Amino acid sequence: MKIVLAPDKFKGSLTAPEVAEALAEGIRAVLPEAELVLVPVADGGEGTVTAALGAGFTPRRAAVAGPTGATLTAEFAVSGTRAVIEMAAASGLDVLPGGVKDARGATSLGTGQLVRAALDAGCRDIVLGVGGSACTDGGAGMLAGLGARFTDDAGNGLPLGGAALARIAEADLSDLDTRLDRARLTLAADVDNPLTGPRGAAAVFGPQKGATPSDVEELDAALEAFAAVLGAAMGPAAAAAKGQPGAGAAGGVGYAALALGATRRRGIDVVVEFTGLREKLAGADLVVTGEGSLDLQSLAGKAPVGVAAEARALGVPVVAVCGRSQLADPAAAGFDAVHALTDLEPDVEACIRGARSLVRQVGIDLAASIVGDKSGREPVR
Repeated sequence: MKIVLAPDKFKGSLTAPEVAEALAEGIRAVLPEAELVLVPVADGGEGTVTAALGAGFTPRRAAVAGPTGATLTAEFAVSGTRAVIEMAAASGLDVLPGGVKDARGATSLGTGQLVRAALDAGCRDIVLGVGGSACTDGGAGMLAGLGARFTDDAGNGLPLGGAALARIAEADLSDLDTRLDRARLTLAADVDNPLTGPRGAAAVFGPQKGATPSDVEELDAALEAFAAVLGAAMGPAAAAAKGQPGAGAAGGVGYAALALGATRRRGIDVVVEFTGLREKLAGADLVVTGEGSLDLQSLAGKAPVGVAAEARALGVPVVAVCGRSQLADPAAAGFDAVHALTDLEPDVEACIRGARSLVRQVGIDLAASIVGDKSGREPVR
C-alpha cells in the first residue's frame, strides 16, 4: 500500500515535516509494510522554504534588514538556478523585534536583499512566497534592496516604511539590478486584492499589522502616491500593475513584483510543482493532508484543499488531519474524511502542547481503520 503524506504546518505547534513524520510514525506502528511518501507542503506563505528544502533544495542564508531595519539572518532555498524565497523570513510579523508592530514604518527592504542574494547565488528562476508580512510599503523597500532609490522634493532619500511614501517625488531606477532583466520572477500569492482602495493592501491587511483607521487612510494615500511615481518611472505596464489581482498582497510587495514583470500564481500550485507532488501521487492508495485549522479560509486556496484537488484528479482518496475543523461539509473541500486533534483532546491549549503525540495517534487510527477495512471488520475510527 502506498500512502502519500502531504500536510501543511500546524502553526504554533508543528512544522509541515514534523506533522508528516508524526503521521508516518503512527502509520508504521500498525502498517510497517506500507510505502510512505512524505511530501510536506505550504501555500506560498510561511513554510514554503521548508517545503522546498524537503523537496531537495539546498538551504542558503543571508544577512538582511528585518522589518524595522535591524539586521537578521534569513534562509532561502536553492536548486540549480531556481530559488524559493519566503518574504516572512525577512519582512514578516514573526520576526518583528519583540513582536511590536509598526504599520507605518515597517519595510520590505530585506525581501529585496534576499532576491539579490538569490541572484548572487546564480539563480534566474525565483519564486517569491508572500504571506505574514509586517509592512505596507508597496514593495518600495524590496525595490530599494534591489538598487532603486526614492526621494522627496528636495532630493533627500525617503525613510523606510509605507508612511514616508506620501512624500515621494522621484523614483531613481538607474541602479536597479540589471540581472532582473534576465530572471523569471514568480509571485506566489493567493490574494487577489489590488494595491489601493477599499480592497487594497492598507484597508484589508493594514489592521492586521497594527494600523489604526487613520493609519489606513494615510497608508492608502501614500501607496497611491508611490504607484503614480513608480508607474511614471517604469512605464505603462508598471502603472497598470496597481490594479492587477495580487498587487495588494503582502502590503503591496505584490505590486512591486508585478511591476518587475512577475507572474502571479497560487501558492499551492507553485509548491505542487517544485515538490513534484503530482508525480509522487501516481499509484497512491491514499493521501493524507491537513493544517492547523480547517475553516472557510482553507477553501480559498489553502494547501490542503490544493492537495485534495490534485489527489482527486487522479482518483485517490483524501483524508485531512487538522488541529480543529470548522468545515460543515468536508466533501465540499475534497476530503473523504477529516480527523481533528480536538476530537482526541478537546482542550485547545493541551492539544497544541501535545500536538505531535496526537498526530501520531491519528496515524495509528488511520492505519487501524485500513486494517479493519481489509479484514472485513468494522473500521476503527
